[in-house]
Amino acid sequence: MTDYSTKVKDELRAWKEKMLKQSSLINRLSKKAQTKVNSLIPEKVHTVMTESIKNMVKATLIGSDITTKKYQTLGMSLQDKDELLREKLSTYRKTAVIEGAGTGAGGILLGLADFPLLLSIEMKFLFEAAAVYGFDTNDYEERLFILHVFQLAFSSDEKRRETFRIIENWEEEKQFLVDMDWKKFQQEYRDYIDFVKMLQLIPGFGAIVGAYANYNLLDHLGETAMNAYRLRTLKDINERPIT
Repeated sequence: MTDYSTKVKDELRAWKEKMLKQSSLINRLSKKAQTKVNSLIPEKVHTVMTESIKNMVKATLIGSDITTKKYQTLGMSLQDKDELLREKLSTYRKTAVIEGAGTGAGGILLGLADFPLLLSIEMKFLFEAAAVYGFDTNDYEERLFILHVFQLAFSSDEKRRETFRIIENWEEEKQFLVDMDWKKFQQEYRDYIDFVKMLQLIPGFGAIVGAYANYNLLDHLGETAMNAYRLRTLKDINERPIT
């Protein structure tokens, strides 16, 4: 095993521990409050929001697949792939910061437009990540994996642990997956970003919040994507499982 593979395995162990850790009291109380609020929203509203986000994500998936560059990854080491993804993340993070500052400065109307724009940037980045690590996003299974990586990044503690187990055992689990639970998908994402995005709607102050929030959201997504694909890559080359 190379020194770099050893380093990655150590980082993956630490990441796995973070993904599976017990929720803090504050997070549990926050999730209960968000669940209560969601229960008060009429089911028709949930249905409309679920269909809207489902269609938005699916349209983004199609567009991202068309525009994503196909990389020649054959012969590239894991270290080379990690470095390439870090370069891509830096670009997407800058794009998200500019977008967040611009929509945040515009107050409520432009702030509302931030949601689909940010979602598009995040999904496009995940397609880039898949391509960097040599996975073919033309395959339905790979698009489903991308959605699970997204959900792993932006979910409550309980859902995060469940999603991590699916990703960790992807080859075994994928045969049982037909489609996403889109209602849960949109609720988890909205709950994750709700508070900071509400602050972004404040004119003037929103520009600072929007830029800062989008930077951190992309940074978190980048860490999640890199480790998820590292996990798959190491398993694909028959490395020892991460314990």
